[in-house]
Amino acid sequence: MPTAVQIRQTGGPEVLEVADVETGDPGPGELLVDVAAAGVNYIDTYQRSGIYKLDLPQVLGQEGAGTVAAVGADVTGFEVGDRVAWQGVLGSYAQRARIPARSAVRVPEGVTEEVAAATMLQGITAHYLVRSTYEVREGDTILLHAAAGGVGLLLVQLAKARGARVIGTVSTAEKEALAREAGADEVIRYDQVDFAEEVRKLTGGEGVAAVYDGVGQSTFDGSLASLRVRGMLVLFGAASGPVPPVDPQRLNAAGSVYLTRPTSAHYVRTREELDWRAGELFEAVTSGALKVRIGGRYPLADVAQAHQDLQGRKTTGKLLLIP
Repeated sequence: MPTAVQIRQTGGPEVLEVADVETGDPGPGELLVDVAAAGVNYIDTYQRSGIYKLDLPQVLGQEGAGTVAAVGADVTGFEVGDRVAWQGVLGSYAQRARIPARSAVRVPEGVTEEVAAATMLQGITAHYLVRSTYEVREGDTILLHAAAGGVGLLLVQLAKARGARVIGTVSTAEKEALAREAGADEVIRYDQVDFAEEVRKLTGGEGVAAVYDGVGQSTFDGSLASLRVRGMLVLFGAASGPVPPVDPQRLNAAGSVYLTRPTSAHYVRTREELDWRAGELFEAVTSGALKVRIGGRYPLADVAQAHQDLQGRKTTGKLLLIP
């Protein structure tokens, strides 16, 4: 029986339980996949802690990559032995996972399963943020938080490729070096200075066209204060905790700015959109235009440590579980 990481109750990393879990045969429209790597993401910690509700018990994990072991009825386009990757599918922290074929994409030659797993959820997030939520344009100045994190490093590169001036925030000298290596034009040490004041200085008082904020509670006010007139605050995560309710009049006072809270599922609603986003990402990886940094690899037995490291903001790049 394959091993997986499940929770029977919500709480801290201590509720993560490595256990033998029956996977079963793939049903109609499903693939059974031998998982080579599973991504560790903040959404997993929200589900583990109960911020996002799940029916329990539940195997965690929203993305991964591996090899198709069996194909269910009514599936076309995939065969046993194909290398596939996915995101947005619960149950990925496992040696074997059942994946809806509609959520799977082929992993092209030249891309390893580890890189594919590290690219899917955070890569598609970065892609829809700069291509669709606020479409970055040549000459835009943008601010992004946690610029050396998994999404952050990808966002820096994708935004630079679209001609933006990128200002990133980080908390350590090591992270500053990584953000600059990825292409950030300016890096603010938010542990040392008020980042909103620095943004105003760097933009001649105007502010930025968009802020990409995956941190949430601790950065929200400063993010709002960093926007230019009619700028957009894209709140895509809550690493420091959820943002309290917001009075819409604050958006007026900040300069008729926009606030949005996107989620990945709404940006891959069709097979065509999923293939477009994943295809552009994998093409950029294979061409060398997009570097995917894997910041840590953990066996399933060390999943609690992976969650602690991620939430402790001790990591850079992407964390993977290797079943």
